[in-house]
Amino acid sequence: MKYYGFYNLIFGLLFFATTACNKNNNKLENGIWRAVLKTESGKEIPFNFEVNEIDNKPLITIINGNEKLKVEEIIDKGDSLQIIMPLFDSEIHVKKQNNKLSGIWIKHLGDKKDVYMPFEAVLGDNFRFTNTSSASVNNIGGRWETVFISEENDTTIAVGEFTQNGKKVLGTFLTTTGDYRFLEGEVIENKLSLSCFDGSHAFLFTADIKENQLENGRFYSGATYSENWSAVRNENAKLPDAYSLTFLKPEYKKLAFNFPDLTNKRISLEDENFKGKVVIVQIMGSWCPNCMDETAFLSDYYKENKNKGVEIIALAYERSSDFTKAAINVERLKKRFNAEYTFLIAGTNDKTKVNESLPMISKFLAFPTSIIIDRNGAVNTIYTGFSGPGTGIHYEEFVKEFNSRMNKLIENK
Repeated sequence: MKYYGFYNLIFGLLFFATTACNKNNNKLENGIWRAVLKTESGKEIPFNFEVNEIDNKPLITIINGNEKLKVEEIIDKGDSLQIIMPLFDSEIHVKKQNNKLSGIWIKHLGDKKDVYMPFEAVLGDNFRFTNTSSASVNNIGGRWETVFISEENDTTIAVGEFTQNGKKVLGTFLTTTGDYRFLEGEVIENKLSLSCFDGSHAFLFTADIKENQLENGRFYSGATYSENWSAVRNENAKLPDAYSLTFLKPEYKKLAFNFPDLTNKRISLEDENFKGKVVIVQIMGSWCPNCMDETAFLSDYYKENKNKGVEIIALAYERSSDFTKAAINVERLKKRFNAEYTFLIAGTNDKTKVNESLPMISKFLAFPTSIIIDRNGAVNTIYTGFSGPGTGIHYEEFVKEFNSRMNKLIENK
């Protein structure tokens, strides 16, 4: 998925140069807050979070539909609060005045310039887009054949999946490279609005509803990026088979690599620990929300199946080329999901770097991509992208297919 945008660094410098306020005023009141991030064009990307006090410490829970993302690291800086997102190497810096927060969201991009977006939040506003309880006459629940068109006229085919209760809409868009995770929004009259914020992505989708079409759609991502989209209701809409998109070059039967783990020890598929086992190679990054969903799934799967002759190796392509910084970010992801399998630092998050470091792959398309290797060391299948829990039945279908495929390989001794 695409995420672009640079916010003027001067904003950040001015923010930290403001006068100090009383430290006691930084206590976050419990309850639902409504937050907005502002794009450079002035569009507001709203989301909600809840504050609770646990063991005399504030806990923030960011709400995107059925996703509840807990944020525990909240640092009182005296004149401000620093809210560290649990993943994705981003943070929110705010000043508090009464029941309002104002400041910036900073997204660190490793070797590239950080992205800044203005942030505001108000306690007690439990709506996302509009403060009205009126139900909509339009219901967009169901499946939609969707096309995204970038400013460069690049086309992305997607499938929209939505449920609607009254005016409230939940759902996501599925693409061949992954899904847009948990979107939440509303339908008011003939207008659709959806948004999400997870510490990595800040998304806003808008469109006009006209019978069985969604027209004049606009997708905003981060500080500056936007593109057009449209959709037609189609309950039979589907994407290409994710197992058919990425493959080995004809002259190769096996995968080979040698990368350092988080302690800088070199690890290879030829190591004794992997011989004679079914191995899943996860191509991922700690900056990637779809990779986070896949890591959560694989972590649980590994704990249940590691005694059956299964190993998992994650090849992390990180935003920073500095090994120490990259290892710290991957360690945070590993700890977050209590992942017991092997993580290696493979390079930076450029698809060309994946092709260079794994030259046997003919067409690398997306983070994440998973390569399943049989007990003889031969590549069995390659799965592009990941349909996470935000996709509902698609996630359930993936789990069923994955388990069936893995069980056959495990039993083939």
